[in-house]
Amino acid sequence: MSHANKSYNVGIIGVGIMGEALLAGLINSNFPKERISIYEKREERASEITSKYLVKSLGLAKVASDSDVILLVTKPQDLGGLLEEIRDSLKSDVTLVSFAAGKTIDFISSHSKGAKVIRVMPNTPVLINKGMSALSAGPGVDREVLSFVANFLNNCGKALVVDEELQNAVTATSGSGPAYFFAFVEEMIKSAQQLGLSESDATTLTIQTIIGSAAMLEESGKSPTTLRENVTSPNGTTAAALNKFNEGKLGELISNAMRAARDRSQELA
Repeated sequence: MSHANKSYNVGIIGVGIMGEALLAGLINSNFPKERISIYEKREERASEITSKYLVKSLGLAKVASDSDVILLVTKPQDLGGLLEEIRDSLKSDVTLVSFAAGKTIDFISSHSKGAKVIRVMPNTPVLINKGMSALSAGPGVDREVLSFVANFLNNCGKALVVDEELQNAVTATSGSGPAYFFAFVEEMIKSAQQLGLSESDATTLTIQTIIGSAAMLEESGKSPTTLRENVTSPNGTTAAALNKFNEGKLGELISNAMRAARDRSQELA
């Protein structure tokens, strides 16, 4: 992609933990710092970020009026009020990039006098540059702006573009997904302790197992099915464990859980 992005001014509204991770991703994509401004209502936090990253901190209206692309990193329940506060200051061709879970492109556009909108569902591993973000572009969004946003999100992990109607399914998969793995790890650690291992050893064995397995999924080029079959000898120990998963209907359990997350995501919209 051509770096027409050099000419954008980017504003970030809300520089908490997620906002800071996105700022770092933007800077790591070689975007010029002098074109970034932030607004953060907590003054101490704002000065911490400006001294750490050497970007400018401005008032809310000024960030709104100066920026071509604005990252809205705010809680869903605060988004409507924020948009009403900034909509009269926005440039006419601004693109708003919302990270507020569940808030639709239509909601954001209608609260900002019809601004162009990109909706993003990130997940918490964005904080360590191993995130998964899904982007949806609203009407009129410039392809170059979409590429620019996807490009810097790739510096925080991976990014892909999906139709907006799939955002609730994305939430159920990658948005909430990290917690599924954390819950599974918790149960494995407990079970290992029941088998006699110390908490410390149970934790080390389990966490390194999930890290190694994830790396194999990413690096081997093999499907999860093939990798599972490679570990499972007929009538062996792994087969005995997997049979219990099947008896307990693991597939159905996961399907029901993800459906519940998707349905809740729709309700919250």
